[in-house]
Amino acid sequence: MQLFDSIQSQRRDAPASGGRAWAGQQLRASTAAILIIGLSWGPGVHQGFAQQATAPNNGAASDLPAEPAPTLTKPFDLRQSQRDFSKPAGRLLGNPIKPYLPTNIPMASFLNSPRLGDMVKEGKIYLSLSDALALALENNYDIAISRYYMDKADLDILRAKAGSILNGSGAQVNSNTEGGYVSTAATGGGPGATSGGAPVGTAGLTLTASGAGPAPENMDPSVTANVQFERQKTPQSNTLFSGGLAALTTNTDQYNFTYNQGFITGTSLAVGMTNERITTDNPFVDYSPQLSSNFTAKVTQHLLQGAGIFVNKRYVYQAINNRQITDSTFRQQILSTMNQVENIYWGLVNTYEDVEAKERAVEQSDRAAKDARRQLDIGSMAPLDVLNADQQVAADKQALISAQSNLKFQQQIIKQAIARNLNDPALRAADVIPTDRVSLEELPEEKQSIDDLVRQAFTQSPVLEQAMLTLKNDEISLKGAKNGMLPVLDAYGFYNSSALGGTQSVTALNFETGQLYPPGTFPSAGYGTVLQNLFNNSAPDKGAGFNLNIPIRNRVLQAQQAQALIEYRQAELRLEQLYSQIQANVVNALLALTNDRALVNSNIAAKEYAVRNLDAEQKKLNLGSSTSAVVLQQQRALAASDNALIQARATYAKDRAALYQTLGSTLDHYGINLQEAAIGQVTTTPLIPGLTPAKNVKDTSTPPPPPAQ
Repeated sequence: MQLFDSIQSQRRDAPASGGRAWAGQQLRASTAAILIIGLSWGPGVHQGFAQQATAPNNGAASDLPAEPAPTLTKPFDLRQSQRDFSKPAGRLLGNPIKPYLPTNIPMASFLNSPRLGDMVKEGKIYLSLSDALALALENNYDIAISRYYMDKADLDILRAKAGSILNGSGAQVNSNTEGGYVSTAATGGGPGATSGGAPVGTAGLTLTASGAGPAPENMDPSVTANVQFERQKTPQSNTLFSGGLAALTTNTDQYNFTYNQGFITGTSLAVGMTNERITTDNPFVDYSPQLSSNFTAKVTQHLLQGAGIFVNKRYVYQAINNRQITDSTFRQQILSTMNQVENIYWGLVNTYEDVEAKERAVEQSDRAAKDARRQLDIGSMAPLDVLNADQQVAADKQALISAQSNLKFQQQIIKQAIARNLNDPALRAADVIPTDRVSLEELPEEKQSIDDLVRQAFTQSPVLEQAMLTLKNDEISLKGAKNGMLPVLDAYGFYNSSALGGTQSVTALNFETGQLYPPGTFPSAGYGTVLQNLFNNSAPDKGAGFNLNIPIRNRVLQAQQAQALIEYRQAELRLEQLYSQIQANVVNALLALTNDRALVNSNIAAKEYAVRNLDAEQKKLNLGSSTSAVVLQQQRALAASDNALIQARATYAKDRAALYQTLGSTLDHYGINLQEAAIGQVTTTPLIPGLTPAKNVKDTSTPPPPPAQ
């Protein structure tokens, strides 16, 4: 049930020949009064853009713990081309047709960057970690897809400026590259992105309170024109009133125009003008053709619901926040992909060194088998020991074949991470040889206190940045929902006028005499005179009033406001939860790095011990004080320690990269330019600290050894 009330004062004046006042004075005066009232009622009118872009304190915020605020991703205008989709396609004064033509988006490129082609030489790709990251910035599909999110966010700004609702960019961190890395902190915070957990609602649909509140005014003006030509012939059942004509012919030409526009203050303007030209053979019509014009102008101002600059511009504020969220999500995408590619690279190093270790094991076991056969020939060794040595050779060769297969697969994995097109046979067949190894030098971050590192992670974390901006958007939605609960109270003022003219009909009949009117009985008035009379206040119809609409009980809007507040509370808790998670992740990453280095040093010592043990047993075997079984046992111990060292180094390298990602400092440490990443053209190769060149890098494309006979 709703209560409607409309009070209107209206004055209609008959056409007058003298004392014609200009009607626009009354119209301007009433419009100014309505605007002043609307501005005085509108909440947040005097607050600037910077204040609206941040979450204004309206008493809804909880007393959150004081934490360092994240630094916003810069620059704000990240985009992959020069086209700014937040601006119209064309200006009305420059090219008035362009806004009505479809937008062209350049076709996606599926070619590899020239950098990759230059690195393929003689069927080999000697790949450093810096080159791998640069190639990923240029070619990786996850990053290429993420670049379009920023253009979609700009389109929302364009829509919001016209007063339209937001579509959302759908920005999220893509992880479709094989061998991907999954973050434990978040999966992406762009507008329109999905969060963890299954939605609950009708058919799996859950609607949020984002954008709650009255719809803003449509701030793109519209012009409507209606031109109609009508030819009508009407049979008459009584010729007494048709001058004896059995049918009357009437020709009507209409030319009607309307103009509508909304304003940021919650004001709407509607202007209309109708024109008619009627000719008829009806003898009782004085003018044929008869010209008539009507002009209407109405200004409406919201005084409660929908009043003020903030409520009508809130979509713009949210769209700008969403653009910043999308920028942050793109930075998070770069952090994630760089970490992912680095993990793949160290996985390649792992399998490459594993092949080398397996080759050394084959050489050692083959040498031991040959020594056993010589001793068998001279009678100093039993045949069973020779079989044991041969069995070890076969096992080591099988392990080498498996390691070489793993290396081929890992080379394919890194190719699909740094290339966009693998259709080139030379690229597809090229062996990737990693040229970098990780250093065990202590990082500067390990010398800092935990509190300093946590504060650094807080200020640089894109996940926190997105959560903070989402909280601001939720508060904007909450203010919109509060405004939507108010009754509708609109004040309006209008001015209408009409004018009439034409030429005396040649068939005009005097009903009293039954004769035609003499020529000149009715003064002629052309369209110019009619148009002049339309605007000289000779026949005004003007007034003002207000409309009041009070929804009884208001249950729907109560639920919407409560939902907006609940979602705001959830966003507050989620923000603080992220602070706790990031703090724990920093501590865990730092401890993991310390433990990894200790494990690497331990495995280095274990390998040195295994090498010396093997050397000692071989010397004993040559002197006859040991057996081949003991030597083989020491060889297996050396191979195991070698494998453990390789795994420990790979784990250390990955956790080292993970620490940078947790701190959000990967781009700064590696010198990655975010603007170049957005364009996809890297001019400055990333520089990764703490690396050492690999020693004795060799070709691994040799075929695997034949199985033992």
